[in-house]
Amino acid sequence: MLKAREPVRTLKQYHPPLGNREGLRLDFNENTAGCSARVLERLRGLNGENLARYPVRDTGELAVAEHFGVSPQEVLLTNGTDEAIHLVCETYLEPNDEAVIVVPTFAMFEIYAAQTGGKVISIPAAKDFVFPTDAVMAAITPRTRFIAVANPNNPTGAFVAVRDLVVIAEAAPDAAVLIDEAYFHFAGETSAPKWREIPNLFVSRTFSKVYGMAGLRIGVLMGDVEQMKMLRRASSPYNLNSVALACLPDALADQQYVSNYVSQCLEGRRQLESELAAWNVRHWPSRANFVLMYLGENCKLFIQQMRDRGILVRDRSADYGCKDCVRITVGIREHNQRMLTALREVFADLGITQQVAK
Repeated sequence: MLKAREPVRTLKQYHPPLGNREGLRLDFNENTAGCSARVLERLRGLNGENLARYPVRDTGELAVAEHFGVSPQEVLLTNGTDEAIHLVCETYLEPNDEAVIVVPTFAMFEIYAAQTGGKVISIPAAKDFVFPTDAVMAAITPRTRFIAVANPNNPTGAFVAVRDLVVIAEAAPDAAVLIDEAYFHFAGETSAPKWREIPNLFVSRTFSKVYGMAGLRIGVLMGDVEQMKMLRRASSPYNLNSVALACLPDALADQQYVSNYVSQCLEGRRQLESELAAWNVRHWPSRANFVLMYLGENCKLFIQQMRDRGILVRDRSADYGCKDCVRITVGIREHNQRMLTALREVFADLGITQQVAK
């Protein structure tokens, strides 16, 4: 009888709540306004001939390289950040090699590492989800081949000092160290282009968040020129579709849209954190476009009552250390105000008047 490989049969599955999601979607950290008008205009201008051709990635990589101030040889466009993680794991991890991640974090780090047959070493975050640099350093062994860090982290919003990431990468020269900067725009600090000093360091970005193009699936993986040659071998030349590639230059060109959206998100984040503090609800400082809070026994009720008011928020109870925690995305000003109004109503209905002890 045909059997899947053992690592696949025993793989932990990621089940995001994709169905029955009508309402204001503040549960997936998506751009709440959608993509820029320039991208929509480009989409309307596409025709059948555009779709009949195989996609050409080179032009898009030139545009991205110019935007990021790096060389095209340091850039690989990917089908979202997910493919970037997958490619790094497939390129560098052998069965029984070790992959180090700090939990809680983005689920696909563990899934793609384990899929290769690698052994995943999970390091718990320190108190208040602070990144445990010393513990990660202590976990590095001669078998360590992959270290993944989301910076800022999802679902906690915590940020790791770039100097700490450099120390880790230098301590593990035989490991691919991937820094996922999906939420870079909300933090403003980057590890790029540190790979020029540390060739085992990689940085990934996405056009799913700030640019509002999650449905088009565009990511960027950047790294040392020689290492990127290896990753290109593992990548399909047609991994991005023609529609996504056609829209990419327009998305990059509309930086006014990006800066305006980021500004509204940062304003919304400050307002949400201030509101939670006023209600004495425990939450954690965030450098991303979302805030994680602890609601204890009110967790499920809060999520349902927000849904009843047409607003979706994310239950993160399944994540390590996040039992009874809820993550709320911030977005444009109109949506932030709608969320805050509903949040106040629900808190009042639930009788939340004092700090919830964890």
